[in-house]
Amino acid sequence: MLKRAGGANSSPNIVNIVATAHLSRTQLKLEEIAEKAKNSEYNPKRYSAIIMRIKEPSATALIFSTGKVVIMGAKSEEAAHAAARQFAQNITKAGTRVSLREIKIHNVVGRVDIGFKLHLDNLHVEHPAWSTYDPESFPGLTYRMQEPDVVLLIFHSGKIVLTKAK
Repeated sequence: MLKRAGGANSSPNIVNIVATAHLSRTQLKLEEIAEKAKNSEYNPKRYSAIIMRIKEPSATALIFSTGKVVIMGAKSEEAAHAAARQFAQNITKAGTRVSLREIKIHNVVGRVDIGFKLHLDNLHVEHPAWSTYDPESFPGLTYRMQEPDVVLLIFHSGKIVLTKAK
């Protein structure tokens, strides 16, 4: 069932964290903030939030008029928290004084290469209660773990994407 593949990496690497933050102010004037803030764009016809990017730590935020901020792209929980603080500082520098009320991690996405080729049909037959596999609609097997509550996308190559981890 298993064949060795090149380039194995035995421990998962975090590739993305999704977090939310709530700002001290609601009713943000997005047009004013976007005009003055660096690395931000706002096109209300396309999307109802400012898209703001920072380089250090590397992250992108969606900033809504309600004061909710969705942060994505950070590679660690610490980086997600630092990014939230930086986005709040950028909004303040643009003329709207805000502070952070709450930061919550919602999703951690990781990736690992186990170094073996997998026969996904066999894996699905052995674990039908936890797995879904339909190669005509998606090339990977979806494995829903109960404890911890994590979803694995397992590919024939031995590469695995872990999602829904917190």
